[in-house]
Amino acid sequence: MTSIGGAASSGMVDWNLAVATATRLVRPGPDVSRDEARAVVAELRRHARSAEEHVRGFTNLGTPETHDTPLLVVDRPGWVRANVAGFRELLKPLLDKMQERRGTSPGNVMMGAVGGKVTGVELGMLLSFLASRVLGQYETFAPATRDLPAGANGGGRLLLVAPNIVHVERELDVEPHDFRLWVTLHEETHRTQFTAVPWLRDHLEGEIQAFLAETDVDPTTVLERVREAAQSLVGGRPEGEEGDEGRSLVEIVQTPAQREILGRLTAVMSLLEGHADYVMDGVGPEVVPSVAEIREKFQQRRAKGASRLDMALRKLLGLDAKLRQYRDGERFVRAVVDEVGMEGFNRVWTSPNTLPTKAEIGKPADWITRVHRKPEA
Repeated sequence: MTSIGGAASSGMVDWNLAVATATRLVRPGPDVSRDEARAVVAELRRHARSAEEHVRGFTNLGTPETHDTPLLVVDRPGWVRANVAGFRELLKPLLDKMQERRGTSPGNVMMGAVGGKVTGVELGMLLSFLASRVLGQYETFAPATRDLPAGANGGGRLLLVAPNIVHVERELDVEPHDFRLWVTLHEETHRTQFTAVPWLRDHLEGEIQAFLAETDVDPTTVLERVREAAQSLVGGRPEGEEGDEGRSLVEIVQTPAQREILGRLTAVMSLLEGHADYVMDGVGPEVVPSVAEIREKFQQRRAKGASRLDMALRKLLGLDAKLRQYRDGERFVRAVVDEVGMEGFNRVWTSPNTLPTKAEIGKPADWITRVHRKPEA
């Protein structure tokens, strides 16, 4: 059997073409002078350093020594390059499996090459859409490249997308310095979660790889879903038509085993996102004078999206689920901290067994009973 390596995997998706397409199509950022841009980058770096201390003090997680992943302040093309590198690494096992299923006959190889370029273009279109919306991101599975450093042993990196932060602060008409610190508090919480809890990254990667390993779907089905998402961007889908009952990319590939894994992943992601929101709100009043105004305006923006197209793409890509994770996870964290304090809540980071289940995210008292008040034998 022919060995399926990196080159073969890339035949399913032309990653270089995805980067080139996204970079070409991504909208330009807000109009700022070179001096203004330098000042924004410098301020975001300062805020990240101070946010690290605020988050560590509020959560009692981590030490300066554990905080060893790099911070990168990037533009929109830089965000695209970083994410393509991460996707390529994380999806390699699935793409290998899809390549094997497609076969290595000359006709299949030729069709695969053509399909890889088509998918590269369409993935690039999606990335160009997302690249103008992401404010910051902790890349958990970030491989180091020549231009993009990452933490040791496959650790992550923290990205802050400067033009998007400037765009949103202007759109919301909020105090820029406060908004920049507020954003970094959220993203620094994610960096703290993974650097202070050494087993968390490997656990999450194991769950994702188990999910991908269970995928048993014809490659054209997955690629067609990417194609539908891309067509939404250029008006290729008839208005009001969602297709496949409006299910997201993740939902269409679920086997029974995957549904079980996805339930655990949903619980973890809800915990991580909700914890970041809780910390951001907890630290905010002390260090961000206009935090109440920022929070209110940002919540309104997050809830309604920018357009009907945004809403359709959120559903297709599963981003609407991410919005629920912020809300449900924050309620879980708040309820637990109110009941057992921050140290009691931090028992959640003890091991995979102390993570909340999907059901417990909605019923924090059940998690408290299981972890803190186990019934006597």
